[in-house]
Amino acid sequence: MTSVIFVLDDEPDIELLFRQQFCRDLRARRFDMDFVRPAAQALRRALETDDRTLALILSDINMPGMSGLDMLPQMRARLPDVPVIMVSAYGDSQTCKTALERGADDLLVESIDFGRLCHEIEARLGAAA
Repeated sequence: MTSVIFVLDDEPDIELLFRQQFCRDLRARRFDMDFVRPAAQALRRALETDDRTLALILSDINMPGMSGLDMLPQMRARLPDVPVIMVSAYGDSQTCKTALERGADDLLVESIDFGRLCHEIEARLGAAA
């Protein structure tokens, strides 16, 4: 089974950035990345990953419609064992506190530290195996 990482972001250029950053891993089928917008669709899609393992969810906080912070408790209720890492341009202490209180496993502040993100993905894939 191929592990899946959901990336929730309303910015279309994020998909290109992630596909470039992880092109070797994606080509080698180490994991798959599904780019989902909006958050409400991610909730539905997360429950439809029956033949693949959902290993990690990366979610932007600020999105139109349902924000990542609003989506987070619902995702945790539906998939309590899937780690969720929130990504935000605003690393203020209140945002961090709210994300963690609502069930985030971690918070990455943009611009994304891909070294740290690679480490997080490796840790999550190891735990999912």
